[in-house]
Amino acid sequence: MEAELAALAGAGASAVVQAMATDTWADVRLRVSELFRRAAADAPAEAAAETPAGAAAAEETAAPPRPAEEPSPAAPPESSDEVTARWQASLRSLLEQHPEAAAELRALCEELTQEAAGEAAGEVADRLSDDSAGGPATGPDSHPVPPVRNSITGGTQGHVIQAASINALTFQASSPRSALPDPDGWPRAEDVDPVALGVRPTHRIPGLPALPPYVLRDRDDALSAAVTRAREAGGLVLVLGEPFAGKSRTALEAMAQGLAGFRVFAPARGADLRGLPALLQGRPGRYVLWLDDLDGHLGDAAGGGGGGGLEPRLLSQLTALGVTVLATMREDAYDEHRHAPHGRVLDLATVVELAREWSPAERARLAHRAGRAGDPRLVDALCSSGPEGAAAYLTLGPLLWDEWWRARRADRHPRGHALVRAALDLARCGLHGPLPMDLLTKVHEGYANVTGMDREPLADAREWATERRHGLLRFLVRGTDDTWRVAPFLLEAAARHETLPPVDGRIWRYALAVARTDDTYDYPALAATAREAFRRAAEAGDSAALHHLGLVAESLGEGTEAEEWFRRAADAGRPESAGRLGRMLADRGEGKAAEPYLELAAESGDAEAATLLGKLLRERAEHWLGVGREGGSAEAAYLWGDLRLAAGDGIEAFDGYCEAIEARCADVAGSYGSLLLLWNHRRGAEVWLRRAADSGDERAAQRLRDLLETVTPGETEEELQGDAEKGRALAAANYGVFLETRGDPEQARPWYLKAYESGDPYGAFRLAGLHKKAGEPAEARAWYRKAAALGHPGAKRALEEEDGTLIV
Repeated sequence: MEAELAALAGAGASAVVQAMATDTWADVRLRVSELFRRAAADAPAEAAAETPAGAAAAEETAAPPRPAEEPSPAAPPESSDEVTARWQASLRSLLEQHPEAAAELRALCEELTQEAAGEAAGEVADRLSDDSAGGPATGPDSHPVPPVRNSITGGTQGHVIQAASINALTFQASSPRSALPDPDGWPRAEDVDPVALGVRPTHRIPGLPALPPYVLRDRDDALSAAVTRAREAGGLVLVLGEPFAGKSRTALEAMAQGLAGFRVFAPARGADLRGLPALLQGRPGRYVLWLDDLDGHLGDAAGGGGGGGLEPRLLSQLTALGVTVLATMREDAYDEHRHAPHGRVLDLATVVELAREWSPAERARLAHRAGRAGDPRLVDALCSSGPEGAAAYLTLGPLLWDEWWRARRADRHPRGHALVRAALDLARCGLHGPLPMDLLTKVHEGYANVTGMDREPLADAREWATERRHGLLRFLVRGTDDTWRVAPFLLEAAARHETLPPVDGRIWRYALAVARTDDTYDYPALAATAREAFRRAAEAGDSAALHHLGLVAESLGEGTEAEEWFRRAADAGRPESAGRLGRMLADRGEGKAAEPYLELAAESGDAEAATLLGKLLRERAEHWLGVGREGGSAEAAYLWGDLRLAAGDGIEAFDGYCEAIEARCADVAGSYGSLLLLWNHRRGAEVWLRRAADSGDERAAQRLRDLLETVTPGETEEELQGDAEKGRALAAANYGVFLETRGDPEQARPWYLKAYESGDPYGAFRLAGLHKKAGEPAEARAWYRKAAALGHPGAKRALEEEDGTLIV
């Protein structure tokens, strides 16, 4: 039976090689390819893997088996005998593994033999024809044409032109290994760059390696044992876990330790790996195939239908060559591909699962490593990582920082960026605890360099800032109720990024206000930090920082230093500092020195400064009006009385008014009437208010109207008559008004005349009124002129209304 198979394989090889030089080669090649494919498809995966020559032939669509070493360009082409021998070996291997293929191969041989016989007969006829025409073929110069050597290289060929006889034919099929790099250039396991092979980078710190020192994981022993077994016998070791569990870093550490000296090949996702066995066949040295995210390298799933990924037959060939395949895979991808046809290779893997959350033992090793290495990234991970695990914290942090920073643009999430920045800046000030969302909302509105916030509703910004990224980390972490704090990874990253500007003084003021009322925070310590920040800003020319330095000193009870900072800020044009300094000076009794600072603040809209300035000016006015009163000024006396009345001292106001009355100052009438009204002397108030109203005092007129609506009898005539008979200034006219309003105008007339004769213009004004009522316009006009000549404003208006003449 064995001899029969060997004879059939030899006949088949001869037929196939002969067909290569004919026009039927394309059809023959297809039929031979199908023969190998059907045999491979009918066999179990293990059996196919045990037939490397047949598998290779099937994979290469029935091309001749590849030599162990790729021939160099300078190597001579193979002879037809060598090609026939290699085909014979492949077909014999096929028949030994699949005897059922013998019948089809025998039929193919018979067809090819018959076709070859027909072609041979035609060739004899052609030769006879050539001989009768003049012998052997010659060229244009009548010399015999030398035999032609044909060499066909590459994949599928188009038309092949042959001339004369063919001395030798070499056919070399294309191979997937032609695109694979030379193994001599592959890096050694201990020299690979983890970041280049798939490890996500952490924050870069000048002077430190790209990655922090590795921290031992609980599964390292199991992984090391699996790698050791694969080192001895080859095979697939798969590190399985959730995203950001640290799979790649852990696997590469195991590779560096357990496979030192091995050369590492890390193909791109979807690369055709079928040429690896032939590429590595017969080479000295040891090799490891690194497949990060194995789902991108599985069978047809890797090559988009090309079948160039890892599958059981290829893994078997690599294992036979002692190649270790080390891979990583996410759990969700493993579940997705596990039962798919292209995922059958997963059944052959030694799986080591790696948890994302770190155990207490792992955190203890992290603490030890951080203490010894002094790498701040490990310290941050130790202090701030939670259920997401230290590996996720280290690798996800830089990604999220970039996302947050880019969100400041108007077409992204500017309000969300500002909301997070408010919490971040307050934390940079020292407020590390949860803060009310109302505070964050108030603070975030002040970022003038963040544009487009009006396009993003606050509700959307809040949702963006508080949602989980990759199911793990948020920008804002919730406290109790509606309080939030910035994620630690942002706070730690902010200290390393020069692109983030220093905390603005406005934010410091909010922070200091919170710390002053919240016992959770050490206010003096926070104030000391704020002082340093403000001092640096002040040295850089920021006048607002001068004001903030004053506020800090004032809050700490350092009045002298606060005054100095406020003075420097006020001199630099800061109105808020001027207001503060003015108050400090006024409180110390230096009102005159305070006035210019308070005026600067008042002009900028500081109501408190304006009020204090008014009080100071009133006090000064009262002082100087008092000096004028003592010097005999009637106007000063009544104005001084007004100030005392406004201050609530009616007795001193009365004294001032009386002095003004004795000095015949009629302008005091409204003030004196108001005082009498305040003391409930209604009749007297009515008379004095009427005098003031008649002179044009609108305030007195209004008070008079109010009084007349509510006045009740009870005022005594004797008081007014007595004052008039005693010759008290202004009293005669007042008594006349009383008599006139009581209904006795004729009795009032002599008192008006007496008042005029004493120099009171009001007497003349009232006489003019009596003549006007009596229908005596000429007499009325004459008395108005007399009153106007004495300076009575009411009389001037009356004449002006009568003839448009302004009496000067």
